[in-house]
Amino acid sequence: MWQTFLDFLFPRRSLRGTEGEWISTDEQSHLVSNPIIEETADLRRRGLTSLDRLVAASTYAHCPLLKKAIHTFKYCGVRALEGTLGHLIAQAASTVQSSDIVLCPVPLHWTRAFARGFNQAERLARIVACEKGMKVERLLKRIRATGSQAKRHRTERLTAVVGAFRWIGKVPPACVILIDDLSTTGATLDQCACALKNAGVERVEGWVIAHDR
Repeated sequence: MWQTFLDFLFPRRSLRGTEGEWISTDEQSHLVSNPIIEETADLRRRGLTSLDRLVAASTYAHCPLLKKAIHTFKYCGVRALEGTLGHLIAQAASTVQSSDIVLCPVPLHWTRAFARGFNQAERLARIVACEKGMKVERLLKRIRATGSQAKRHRTERLTAVVGAFRWIGKVPPACVILIDDLSTTGATLDQCACALKNAGVERVEGWVIAHDR
């Protein structure tokens, strides 16, 4: 009854504005995986020194509706989208050849997590873990607020997150897969990878929904 009342006051609208649902069947059919993969050599050429591999389910150019879906999930907290978006990551990512793998959501600073009410990376990690049969652990902490990266230039993005993450795990696994919603310059993922490798992790990959390049 309470949900019916809320729907009356604030009607659900799909990604294209249709009233009554958060995502329509047609919209769902357009959110498809078109994997973009960067191996170590590609990442080093872009100046990323710690991340070993980056897998994105798609780009905004290949899947225009993806930008709206991520924004709605991330900033409006629409949990109805997390299963679809997490599934895209799981579809795009191939199996890692290691028996000691842990999924680690990219952490938010506590002020951002408090304001938003959730960490979108953690919700995505749970979906991927369920589909892939992997475990999720919080291995990192964001020790200072770095602000929004959206309006920063590439150089500013690369420097803003330097030293922003700290290892909080116990025994480092051989391979850690960082989960996040979006990668642009890759600076955040690379700094997370740096903290993980300093703690003894051998290989670090990043799996995201979209590569906005």
